[in-house]
Amino acid sequence: MHAAMVEDFASPPRYRETAAPVANDGEVLLQVRGAALSNLVRGQANGSHYSSGKLPFIPGNDGVGVAPDGTRCYFIAPRAPFGSMAQYTVVSQARTIPLPPNLDDAVAAALGNPALATWGAMLARAKLQPGEAVLINGATGTAGKQAIQVAKYLGASRVIATGRNPQALEHLASLGADETIALDQPEENLLRSFRSALAHVQVVLDYLWGPSAELMLKAAVGHGAPEGEPRIRFVQIGSISGEAITLSGGSLRSSGVELLGSGLGSLSSQQILQSLRAMFAATEKFQFAIDIEPVPLAEVEQAWTRKGDECRIVFAP
Repeated sequence: MHAAMVEDFASPPRYRETAAPVANDGEVLLQVRGAALSNLVRGQANGSHYSSGKLPFIPGNDGVGVAPDGTRCYFIAPRAPFGSMAQYTVVSQARTIPLPPNLDDAVAAALGNPALATWGAMLARAKLQPGEAVLINGATGTAGKQAIQVAKYLGASRVIATGRNPQALEHLASLGADETIALDQPEENLLRSFRSALAHVQVVLDYLWGPSAELMLKAAVGHGAPEGEPRIRFVQIGSISGEAITLSGGSLRSSGVELLGSGLGSLSSQQILQSLRAMFAATEKFQFAIDIEPVPLAEVEQAWTRKGDECRIVFAP
């Protein structure tokens, strides 16, 4: 079979011919129909993500495939070193879920990883309740755009979105954002904007970390109010703007911030699958907007190095 192959962490995956996997007991051999290129998969392939595998390996943590009996399914966590960016992969039967018949392969593949970063974060980690307000830090990327739509679908009373690109921020209202905050303003102005927003927010979804998250946590600092500060579930999902911040213990003791993470490890496979089931069920009632660029797997090396997060690249073998 042909597959993308990560041979070293310094280079993009290369299109190679390799032996097809063989399913063990409890596993299923899948013919892959689509696998999306996400920040998670990029991080695993360059060695920067904590879940990176042992070289060499086939990248791809999830995708759409067809079982030998013709069942079309979504799958997660193929058995290493086999990933989803190949003609065939092998995965535990328990880590597959059937797909709605009218959902396109590429759309299903593209929605899957943002589902981990949105549905998983909101349902399993933040435990979002209808009527709560949500602030999405880094809402102009693929996952952030979906998070706006998902928050509204789950009953959020208000969604506040942040980002640096003015044109992209303007577009977020059409997805359901009630308010936007530009991150490229002077620090004192941004601090005031964050303080104003956090006064009415119960959940923060952070896709950036780095300076904006550090300033937001600073904005949440309280002053020892006898009644206590408002609870804010701050869910850390991505770190595009930096892996580390400065965070004083006092900022947590004085505020109502509850700092959580959402990703592989903090979410179990079962929680991820439950979130995926909720998302795919929702697609039968609601069409989530997502920009997709289908790319032949043979062009993986060229596509891998493209910049920008406007479209979700979906590889098809």
